[in-house]
Amino acid sequence: MSSAESKNLEAISKAIDHHNSTCPYPASEVRMNPFEVERLGWEEIRGLPIVPDPNVGTGRFEIVCSRDGSGEELEEVEAIGEDLVTVTPGTREDRDSPAGPDLPDNPGRWN
Repeated sequence: MSSAESKNLEAISKAIDHHNSTCPYPASEVRMNPFEVERLGWEEIRGLPIVPDPNVGTGRFEIVCSRDGSGEELEEVEAIGEDLVTVTPGTREDRDSPAGPDLPDNPGRWN
């Protein structure tokens, strides 16, 4: 790793630490100019993806907060539910109920 690369890594790492120590939401990505991303050849830094962004000037980077996610990566799905069947315990008079420990006459009342 060249000296310039190590300085870049150190600066970005410090910025990630600063963000994570001052914000309740963790950093979610690092944005850099596409030229810088190609020059460095990095795909991620400390587990955060490096995202090429032409709006970021060369020699600069931007730490993106997870609170500020762009929503581009959100996937919308349709939830399909099932009807639930409510099952209540049987009474002692039920002949099909399994034998169990002695239960009070009214199991819903404990006083």
